[in-house]
Amino acid sequence: MFIEYDTFRQRADALMLRIAECCRAVGRSPNEVTLLPVTKTHPVAAAEYAIRYGLTAVGENRVQEAMQKIIGVAPALRWELIGHLQSNKAKLAATHFARIQSVDSEKLLAALNRAAGELGKKLPVLLQINAGHDPAKFGIEPADAPRLLECAMAQTHLQVDGLMTVAPLADDADIARRTFANLRIIRDELATRFGTPLRELSMGMSGDLASAIAEGSTVVRVGSALYGPRE
Repeated sequence: MFIEYDTFRQRADALMLRIAECCRAVGRSPNEVTLLPVTKTHPVAAAEYAIRYGLTAVGENRVQEAMQKIIGVAPALRWELIGHLQSNKAKLAATHFARIQSVDSEKLLAALNRAAGELGKKLPVLLQINAGHDPAKFGIEPADAPRLLECAMAQTHLQVDGLMTVAPLADDADIARRTFANLRIIRDELATRFGTPLRELSMGMSGDLASAIAEGSTVVRVGSALYGPRE
């Protein structure tokens, strides 16, 4: 049975307080960090709770699963795709998502650009970088990030907002911290080299958001701390 709204509200209140405390601990403003609830495997009520609480966007991992929820609550929410996207689903994703956070290849960039052009829109994207060098994670290797960004900036119907990463699963918290620090360094180097701000750093989830915020995250993607274990 899915949680009641009051449970969600209490968890969201606690999470917002935690984010604020993490920000203050490193001299940042809480306004610099956006909470993105992740509704993966949860019912449409998860998205409805986010709206009721006053949040404006949610994250989904899979296009097909998201479609079943978007139909019921759009256009009240911005839907962001945070999971791996195959090129053959680019048009569907470009049609229904406000931003794609998981762009990790030139082929996908081209497919999204073509789809966005057909829709007459400029589609915001984040480039997914495998900043932790984890073979189990998607994302382009850091050494190839300049090439991917150059390709992305050449796409007339895409807008590059920044970078995204997923830290390796590990008992050692320092591994996540190093991953997030690496993404920030990559962002800074790319921003200087290409003369573009790349303001967004989407990094950090329920278990490692403190480290992510300390290293400059602007978007934390949280599922289990809000909704409980995946169904």
